Amino acid sequence: MSRPAPAVIDELDRHIINAVQGGFPLVDEPYREVADSLGTTESELLTRLQRMLEAKVLTRFGPMFHVERLGGRFVLAALAVPEERFDEVTARVNALPEIAHNYRREHHLNMWFVLATETPEGIAAATRRIEADTGLPVFAFPKLREFFVDMRLKA
Repeated sequence: MSRPAPAVIDELDRHIINAVQGGFPLVDEPYREVADSLGTTESELLTRLQRMLEAKVLTRFGPMFHVERLGGRFVLAALAVPEERFDEVTARVNALPEIAHNYRREHHLNMWFVLATETPEGIAAATRRIEADTGLPVFAFPKLREFFVDMRLKA
């Protein structure tokens, strides 16, 4: 499996990435406020965010919730998927609303995903459903400690 070429981002893209990490304004027009702080327009900000999402520079843009504080649970989970079934299993796993994101790894456990549920019991139920749908055992790795990684780019 080859890695994609690095994406090209400019100084404004870097400023945008830094600005939208944490502290997003809770106002009527948050994108306009962020754009104003960066010296650009709301339209340009939204266009650049969309482009970075499509180019996979950003894999996700949205709020982060502490699911445990809301009564839920999440785990990092993995499957050992036979190569000839990878696309089929990916579609089955990604069809579940409990799947936050899914990615491929070069390892025996070659499919990793985040499983998030509204209740602690939901993890076991979702795991059983994935195992029933795919015929493959799910390896679930619950969070033992939480780490926050803040990525700031030089602009």
